[in-house]
Amino acid sequence: MNFALILFVLLLATGAIWLVDHFWLKKKRAADARDPWWVEYGASFFPVILVVFLLRSFLVEPFKIPSGSMIPTLLVGDFILVNKYTYGIRLPVLNKKVIDVGSPQRGDVMVFRYPENPSLDYIKRVVGLPGDKIAYLNKRLTINGQEIAINKAEDYLDKERLYYTPRYIETLGSVSHQILVETDAPSFINQTTQFPFRDKCHYNSSGVVCEVPAGHYFMMGDNRDNSQDSRFWGFVPDENIVGRAFYIWFNFSDLKRIGAFQ
Repeated sequence: MNFALILFVLLLATGAIWLVDHFWLKKKRAADARDPWWVEYGASFFPVILVVFLLRSFLVEPFKIPSGSMIPTLLVGDFILVNKYTYGIRLPVLNKKVIDVGSPQRGDVMVFRYPENPSLDYIKRVVGLPGDKIAYLNKRLTINGQEIAINKAEDYLDKERLYYTPRYIETLGSVSHQILVETDAPSFINQTTQFPFRDKCHYNSSGVVCEVPAGHYFMMGDNRDNSQDSRFWGFVPDENIVGRAFYIWFNFSDLKRIGAFQ
């Protein structure tokens, strides 16, 4: 469901009702006549929808985390806020950038429209920038020939499955974050799709090596062995970017999660 499009249609509809009534119909009614119900509701909802549309389109947008691909950074059920302007001002619905403010950096947690189905929003971490050579071989990440150092941390406990997973601290750019790596899981990447620029990725029994094309980004989940990401379905084009995730504002299951990520 394209909520932005639905909100835009509602904005146009209620705005049209308000304009027609304000400049034409209202002048034809008696001074003591009551507004028709459709005018009353339309005019009442218009300013509310306008404020929500502007905030959601240009400032911040809320999202709910639906899967465990970003564990331990983000958990299932986290409600997050996404900065809509940090990567540039984009036209609502069309998602076309009109003002270039900034661009994604390695380590950013980014929301984007899934390339194979743009009606779906995904969230992953930016690993590769345009022009980068990314290698993920034997569960070790290398960027432009430099292996990214990781430091062992306390194992992560999945409280639902009562299962421990090795946890590491990884640093991408200026961002240090936690990742989970299941050492006993296979290194090879299976069930890949025929995505655009598929020829820029080379797969073998150890993993994958990709060259990120211009205007695209290579995304990976922090839960490395439980994330369907650029290793499987390819690169994220700039026009699919939604914004940068920066804050957990609620979690019904654990109120301590509020503000845990930024």
